[in-house]
Amino acid sequence: MAAPIHDLMMDYPLTLTQFFERSRRLFARKTLATRRPGQPLFRYSYADFAERTFRLAGALRELGVQKGDRVATLAWNSHRHLELYWAIPLSGAVLHTLNFRLSAHDLAYIVNHAGDRVIFVDASVWPVLAAIRDQLTTVRTIVVMRDAAGGGAGPAGAPAAVPPELPDYETLLASATPLAAWPPAAETDAVAMCYTSGTTGHPKGVVYTHRALYVHCLAQAMTDAMALSENDVILHIVPMFHANAWCVPFCGTMLGATQIFGGPNPQPRDICELVQAEKVTFVGAVPTVWIAVKELVEREGYDISSIRCIPIGGSAAPRSLLEHYDKQFGASMMHAWGMTEMSPVGTLSRLKSYMREWPEDRQYAVRATQGYVSVGVDLRIVDDAGVEQPWDGQAMGEIQVRGPWIIRSYYDNPESADRFTADGWFRTGDVATVDAEGYVRITDRTKDLIKSGGEWISSIDVETMIMGHPKVLEAAVIAVPHPKWVERPLACVVPRPGVTLEAGEIVDYLRPRLARWALPDGVVLLEAVPKTSVGKFDKKVLRERFRDWTPDGA
Repeated sequence: MAAPIHDLMMDYPLTLTQFFERSRRLFARKTLATRRPGQPLFRYSYADFAERTFRLAGALRELGVQKGDRVATLAWNSHRHLELYWAIPLSGAVLHTLNFRLSAHDLAYIVNHAGDRVIFVDASVWPVLAAIRDQLTTVRTIVVMRDAAGGGAGPAGAPAAVPPELPDYETLLASATPLAAWPPAAETDAVAMCYTSGTTGHPKGVVYTHRALYVHCLAQAMTDAMALSENDVILHIVPMFHANAWCVPFCGTMLGATQIFGGPNPQPRDICELVQAEKVTFVGAVPTVWIAVKELVEREGYDISSIRCIPIGGSAAPRSLLEHYDKQFGASMMHAWGMTEMSPVGTLSRLKSYMREWPEDRQYAVRATQGYVSVGVDLRIVDDAGVEQPWDGQAMGEIQVRGPWIIRSYYDNPESADRFTADGWFRTGDVATVDAEGYVRITDRTKDLIKSGGEWISSIDVETMIMGHPKVLEAAVIAVPHPKWVERPLACVVPRPGVTLEAGEIVDYLRPRLARWALPDGVVLLEAVPKTSVGKFDKKVLRERFRDWTPDGA
């Protein structure tokens, strides 16, 4: 009888514990740093980080945190937040990052729905927590991160006024007995959770496992993905409460990269100064951040050419912005697309080798897409009738995805079962085309598409065209009601500082670029486009503001 030939590899669990131990042993001398307003960067080594993380795990144990307990953070990006990123899940609990920019109503709902037992809060963010403290039904301990390394003005500039009786983070660590070794973990154990900042209904909880984040980190670091390595100097500007800062703090630690945390309320000038001084090579953020950075670099001449990759997520960046960063700053942008429900990476926009021989215009047309699907993700587009659409660059449908780091269901939210298909795909709500090369072009969110007289108009396409105008800083396009055509597009435009812009200039600019029926019915000039808690254009605010708008302003 022949010997069995299957199942001869080790049953080795894919857990984040292995990544932490790898960085602790191999990269002890590498640097982690946090920006402190008005002070030099706080710096320490990976060895210091590991020692403090073991000590923090001991403190969690002394606080009575058990396996599976949710431990929340309400904090800016900092080295201490990174300690929490690792100590909480590796000790068996579940890291729950809270978005302090949400409404008090949503934040209280999220804490109670998740069942958070402990909250670690930056002193500067204390007023946010204080406003809902009496509504929190499951929280038994609040630990405050008081010192200057995590201090600074709060989200609304409010001064910190923390009750003195609340335990202090540094005091807690100093008195704790470090954990001697990490407890065993299964790769299916929950390690972290984030709640969506959705525009309808309550926010929904997404729970990540060891296995999901382990595989995601490996794929994210690939040369044909974000090409992250030990050589990188990573600046963390994407909030650590937003989809795990796109999972980069986990990946960067796995690799032993130098990591710099943006600290409290980083502004474009802070980004420019950090990039120039620290020779940052990798920093991601939403397009609105890079539009503001562009204005500052042009005005004051900062050198940001050390950046090899700027991953762009949250919304599409106009092609003109990609070209400007390449040609004027020597810093390369890369579109990516994903969601909280996807850990978050789904696609990345990189040129294929033979495309580098193409004319420049054609290359930028490819780079302006959201890219092709990541290793580890399956993707299809499906029309309203449930029919899968071809990859021909023309057919449009909702993106549906599946893979090892994609949500199978929301936490304790059975009413959202319709987000998942009968054959096991997640319905993203994003509408796209996919061309024959596999490049995805997001045309809109389902709720942001404009249907005018039976024709679909992509608000994203019109926005990116408008932002190509040399006098335009920002642009958002929304649907407004129309008695004949049901919906028509309205362009909300922010001029660049110091320029004079007439509404008619925008329509004239669009005429040769758009079909007549897709032209906006009007252009309104704004001082700023409202933003969501993670920096995206907040179109629901604009839709409410202009719900009674008519072309003559009546």
